[in-house]
Amino acid sequence: MEWTLEVIAVPVADLDRAKAFYEDRCGFHTDIDAAYFAGGRFVQLTPPGSRCSIVLESGLPDSPGRSRMVPGSFQGLQLCVTDIEAARAELVGRGVEVTPVLHVDASGWAEGRGEEKWNSFLFFQDPDGNGWTVQEAPAPLSER
Repeated sequence: MEWTLEVIAVPVADLDRAKAFYEDRCGFHTDIDAAYFAGGRFVQLTPPGSRCSIVLESGLPDSPGRSRMVPGSFQGLQLCVTDIEAARAELVGRGVEVTPVLHVDASGWAEGRGEEKWNSFLFFQDPDGNGWTVQEAPAPLSER
């Protein structure tokens, strides 16, 4: 049996603002934008090429085993790309504030692309402060 991670809930304060950020600034595709009942709304967006989506919700009841998350409290969401410089240029071109490309060395975080595979990163936040990491992968997921 496969257990695939396919959807991650991201807590936001303003659904329309967050949807616009992820769709227009990050280039995510909106899969679902639905109101299943009065006062409740569910928006699912998928990064280009990803098999995992994010969900933004408003007015939905808490589900068993899951309490309401605070907007901006989600940190460490990670996307992988095969060209970190191109990814940074695209995000900057779309108006996203991102860090320079960074890598980890003996003294901590340093500016520039890392020499080792998997050691080049950039970071950004959504309008609520949820933190994202973009990591350079050596090959597309289908080839790893």
